[in-house]
This record gives sequence, C-alpha cells and structure tokens, in this order.
Amino acid sequence: MTELVSIILAAGEGTRMRSRLPKVLHQVGGLPIVAHVARAARAAGSREVAVVTGPDHESVREALLAIDPDLRFFEQVERKGTAHAAAMARDLWSTAGGYVAAIYGDHPLLRAENFKVVTDRLEAGMDAAILGFEPADPTGYGRFITDGERLLAIREHKDASESERRIGLCNACILAFRAEVFRELIDKVDNKNAQGEYYLPDLVELANAAGYKVGYGVAPEVDVMGVNDRAQLARAEALFQQRQRAEMMRAGVTLLDPATTYFSYDTEIAEDVTIEPGVWFGPGVSVATGAVIHAFSHIEGASIAENVSVGPFARLRPGARLEAKAKVGNFVEIKKARVGKGSKISHLSYVGDATVGEEVNIGAGVITVNYDGFNKHDTHIGDGAFIGSNASLVAPVSVGPGALIASGSVITEDVEGDALALGRSRQTNKPGRAKTIFERAAAAKKAKSEGK
Repeated sequence: MTELVSIILAAGEGTRMRSRLPKVLHQVGGLPIVAHVARAARAAGSREVAVVTGPDHESVREALLAIDPDLRFFEQVERKGTAHAAAMARDLWSTAGGYVAAIYGDHPLLRAENFKVVTDRLEAGMDAAILGFEPADPTGYGRFITDGERLLAIREHKDASESERRIGLCNACILAFRAEVFRELIDKVDNKNAQGEYYLPDLVELANAAGYKVGYGVAPEVDVMGVNDRAQLARAEALFQQRQRAEMMRAGVTLLDPATTYFSYDTEIAEDVTIEPGVWFGPGVSVATGAVIHAFSHIEGASIAENVSVGPFARLRPGARLEAKAKVGNFVEIKKARVGKGSKISHLSYVGDATVGEEVNIGAGVITVNYDGFNKHDTHIGDGAFIGSNASLVAPVSVGPGALIASGSVITEDVEGDALALGRSRQTNKPGRAKTIFERAAAAKKAKSEGK
C-alpha cells in the first residue's frame, strides 16, 4: 500500500465528560480512548502517527508515550476547529508522501479495516476519501452530500438545511487525502460557519472546487462511535467487551457466563481455558492452555501457565507469575511473586515480593510480611517446603527446600533445608481464669446498661 501518515486530533477538553481528566484519557478496556485510535492507525500501516493535543495536556502526551514511544506530538494552543488542529502538524504533512489521514481522537472502537475502506478509495484513483456511517439517529452529525460514488460536501448539522438534515449518511472519523492535495488545500479552509471555526470536512468542497475527485466509504456504526460523555463511555465499554468476548470464544476459550467476564485491550488467553462468571482481567494478563479461572477473580499484570487453577475470589496483582499446575485458591492475593510448578496456596493467604519453589504447600492465613513501612523485601521458599497455617514470614527471609514451618509461627530468620521451624510462644493454660474474665465483663456490661 502507498505510504500513510496519520494525524490524530485530540486537543479538545471534552467538557461534557465533567472530568478533570482530559476526555481522551478516559479508558475503554483498560486503555485510553486516544490510544485505541493510535493503535488502529498503526495497525492500518501508518508510517508515522502524530497526535495534536491542547495546552496543558502533558498528561495525554505522557500516557501515550508510555504505550507508543514513537508517536509525534503537536500542540493546538488556540482551539479554532479541526482543520486548524490538523494544520498544527505541519512538520509531519509538509514532507509526507503518499496519503495523509486525519482522525478524530475520541473513537475507541476504531479498527484498522476502517482505514482500509478509505485508503482503498485512494488506491482506486480518488484524491480524497472520507469515512461515513449511517447512525440510528443522525442528529448532530455532519451530513454527506453525494452524487453516486462522489462526495460533494459535508454539511455540519448546525449549518445544514432541513432537507440536508434528513440525509442519513454522516461523517464518521477518518478523512484521508493524497498528501499533495492535503498540502494544497488545508490552509484554504475558512471559518464562515455558525461556530466560527475552521472545519476539517470543508476540505471536501474545496477539493471538488479544485477539480479533485472525492469519494467515501461506509463503516459500521459500532466501529466509529464517538465518546463525549459518561453514558457514551459506558456504551463504548459495553461494546468493546462484547467484541472481546466474541473473539475469545471464537479462539477456543470457554466463558461460562460471557456477560460477566471483562477483558482488557491486551488480554491474551489460549484455547481450552475455562473462565467462570464474574472474572475481571486488567491490562497485561496472559493465560495458557488448560487453565481454569474460577468465579469472581480479579487479575492484572499476571502470567498464568498451563493447567493452573485460580480462585474463586482470588486476586492476582502485577508481577504475579504462576507456573504450570500451580493452584491459587479462594481469597488468596499474589503480588510480584513467582509460584512454582505444582505449588498450592489454597486459601486466605497473601504472598507478595516472593519466590515460591515447586511443589510447595502454603497453608491458610499465611503472610509474607514484605513491607517495613519504607521498603519492600523478598521472601524465598524452596522446593517442597510446607508452610503451616497462619505463619508469618517476615522478609527478607529464606525457607530452604523441604523445610517445615509450624502453624502460627512468626519466622524472622532463614530456615535451612529439611528443618522444622517453630516461632511461637509456649502454650499456658490457667484453670478457671476464663470464667472470672467473663463474669467481670458481664458485670461491666450490666452496670453500663443500668447507667451506673
């Protein structure tokens, strides 16, 4: 395909979101809205992708660079409309060959194939091609004025006549041009309209007036929905999840209740994985073949190997790595820890900043005490060790292979392999003392109720 460069317009504040966070940084599927657009542009083959941001939008630039460090950025200091915003990327399009695409930055469900619809028109000989769609309610959208396969103009809703407002084909979010055509026309856009802004869609009429051929393509409404408020954000999330669930099931993943399973944009799940109801996947999760994720588990930044069992009600935090046939049971939390092959942490335990060897058994209520109030410290547990219930391993500490930690112990020193470690005080029984304590407590309660 001919070389493509893309300009993403993301300078708006998004006041309808009623948020201190710039609109394009609100997330769908664990990824900022504008990052979805950038990923789609990359997937469509864009050699370079630029983002036009507003003043004081350093947070937008930082968030995007963390995801794609090769993005370029330009700033629109004065918000004078979409054509003015696109013009800010002059250093990009002034030397571009091939095609230039301008994309609105608030369309999180955009796909690479939506770009192809318009670039195919350019490949077929058009000088410009605009992506359209047919919304259920066209109110507020710019209308396509067409003549067969030719696009004559895009009329913004506020400037459209009553007859033009009855048109159902509307402007979506991608406007693509031969680079030389874009360069010739972008500075000719004026602001003689109801808003007094420089509209990017006005390039269509300018191109036709200059004798260029302008075409259009049509995308499904779901792919090009924009997000302007919280209700639309919620709808975009719901549509994203529907798409992800369908793709997972087509790939061989069993979802026992698809509607209650939530994925992130980068969730990787192999075939023959079973996921029970109420499971949430944050960014950075991979799950290998044969694993079972039981109900109501919360998983983020974790690697789950073959035939692992997780949950129910488990939490895997970033840095959790479960090796083959490991088991993490109900109300277990794992954070920045490797759990070796065949090891079991069945219930009610916290393992953080730790390395757990193979075939280790960790009993109920075990805690790796990894934080001293200022710094985190590591715990190492050797192969085949047995950690008794309600033990606390105060890091930094190592437990050798085959060692046995007695239930209720507080371990503050390293334990050598095959050793038994006990870190608890000797039990003392005092006959009759409980009765005395209870009688005293009952008398105090009675006196309180009688106001004495």
